[in-house]
Amino acid sequence: MQILLVLIVILGGMGLSVEAGLLGPLGSQVGELWATLSIFGVGAALTFFLMLFFSPRDSPSLFSQPPLLLVGGILGPIYVVILTVVTPVIGIAMTMIGILAGQVSKSLIIDHYGLFGTTERKIDNKRIIALFFIIAALFFMAQG
Repeated sequence: MQILLVLIVILGGMGLSVEAGLLGPLGSQVGELWATLSIFGVGAALTFFLMLFFSPRDSPSLFSQPPLLLVGGILGPIYVVILTVVTPVIGIAMTMIGILAGQVSKSLIIDHYGLFGTTERKIDNKRIIALFFIIAALFFMAQG
């Protein structure tokens, strides 16, 4: 089961690369902020229709949740604007490896301390080595 979930996550990552590739040209045509709005507008519409059919009817109100849990609503557009602006300049591969380096480094800290109610997973040498390889990949991509 875990292998299936990892494969799904890999497919999701591939989707992010496609999104980055689409955002660059769209941003150059309509502007970075309009491109970001369009991506979120289409995503919001799709999510709305999915919620109509698949969302539990008795789920707690979104507005009753701690405000910290809604910060992702701010971070998502920032991420997409960064993709839109940076990808045409440094390329999709460099952008994705840079994003990955940021995600993994912050994820290690979140896991280590069990932030946001997540399960604690201490940083060990294997995780540090994995992060080092990602940073090395970023370095080598930048040299090429």
